[in-house]
Amino acid sequence: MRLKTSLSVLALLAISGVPASAETPDRAAIAETVANQRDTTIKALRDWIALPTIAAEKMNTPAGAEYMRQLALDAGFQKAEIIPTDGVPGVFATLDAGAKTTLGIYFMYDVKQFDPSEWNSPPLEGAIVEREGEGKALVGRGAVNQKGPEMAFLAALKAIQASGRKLPVNLVLVAEGEEEVASTNFPQVVAAPQVREALSKTIGVFIPAAAQSKDGSANITLGAKGAIEFQLVVGGETSDRYPKTDIHSSNHARIESPAWRLVKALDTLAADDGHTPAIDGWFENVKPLTQRQKDLIAEGAKRNPEEDAKKLLGVGRWIDDEPYVTSLERLVSQPTVNIQGLIAGYTGPGGKTVLPGRAEAKLEFRLVPAMTKDEAVSKLKAHLAKRGFDDVQVTVSGGYGPNETDEDSTLIRAQKTLFERTGIPYSITPRNAGSWPGVIFNGAPLNLPASQFGLGRGGGAHAPNEWFLIESSDPKVYGLDQATMAYVDYLYVVAEEAKKGKK
Repeated sequence: MRLKTSLSVLALLAISGVPASAETPDRAAIAETVANQRDTTIKALRDWIALPTIAAEKMNTPAGAEYMRQLALDAGFQKAEIIPTDGVPGVFATLDAGAKTTLGIYFMYDVKQFDPSEWNSPPLEGAIVEREGEGKALVGRGAVNQKGPEMAFLAALKAIQASGRKLPVNLVLVAEGEEEVASTNFPQVVAAPQVREALSKTIGVFIPAAAQSKDGSANITLGAKGAIEFQLVVGGETSDRYPKTDIHSSNHARIESPAWRLVKALDTLAADDGHTPAIDGWFENVKPLTQRQKDLIAEGAKRNPEEDAKKLLGVGRWIDDEPYVTSLERLVSQPTVNIQGLIAGYTGPGGKTVLPGRAEAKLEFRLVPAMTKDEAVSKLKAHLAKRGFDDVQVTVSGGYGPNETDEDSTLIRAQKTLFERTGIPYSITPRNAGSWPGVIFNGAPLNLPASQFGLGRGGGAHAPNEWFLIESSDPKVYGLDQATMAYVDYLYVVAEEAKKGKK
């Protein structure tokens, strides 16, 4: 489907907000290339969406890695190789532009599961739809999380090179296919000698994102919570006190129920309020918010109205009817123990009078500084063992700790500079309540700044009808072309800030 170009190159420059005297050289020529390649970029994004890698279902795991490798080569990376792991492979690529500064890029090429019956259009089609009050958006699984922003970044690299220029920075790309199962084997990718050596030469690593609000303002995040995904299982496979399969429910008079046993174990993990973690020693290493972090949260609340947040989430109140700012402080500072789903016995219409032979809970932890994955898992197992739940099997499927980056790091300074130069209002969030494996770069042995950056909009991550804005009806909000140019400008600003001294 060809989108009619509604913006001239001059209009594109104006909407991007970058004056003619900006540091991006030959910007008009690059912007023209971006506009000319728009249909090609959209097709590339739709083709990528049509090939989903879903680690949880072992879908397209070899094919997705090879596709990611080819995307890197097509974008100008001179070298790209697949890095095998004990699970889904990763991809490592380098682009040597002969620059003095080297920047790390993190991609995820996997997506969440989907149920086509819940979507208004096929989730792998990449349909272009009109969003009331927003403009034209591309709908598909992975559209905003994360293939849309990543494709815009690749388009930026192509446009710079197609306009006859070299990139202002060298690039090291690492991509994984297991982010949606908490990056189970991604540490193996980064630990590969050639990958670690290349990353050690970078000034930091960032993940492309679509971080613009509906009013056009942007958000800078200084970190993210960690995440651990795991399962608790009780049944015939964990103890001989339970049946091997579902049996007639009359036997509950003499045979224990795995479902009740699991419920009892789960109940010990949270306080009576249903949301405060009650695992022994859970808050032992939790760092409280600093006054600067609280000030940033309060300032950000002014740019993101409470009613908009409630409407987006479909709720009418926060925990304990707390004030909005208090709820935001909780959002970024509270480690959580969340039940994603419960599976046991018969769940169809009516009843079936069975005693389940197996019960499973899918859970996740969200961790804050200075918690670690190993600490959290160890405390969970000790907590259950202390209460006699030796028949509850704990299986950790993936996870990592939280990450933090200094506000004065080169990556963050570059974002501030770009937004101030272009007149984009922005807020700074101490920590994203969602998660990405930035700690793998942030922590030892690399100890690198790790951040997110990107303009443009999207929504529905992990949900039906996920979307990424292609043509914006609001001049303050970026569509695909403007988001692409924001990456172009960011690379030049990063190079400029790096000259002032690496942090």
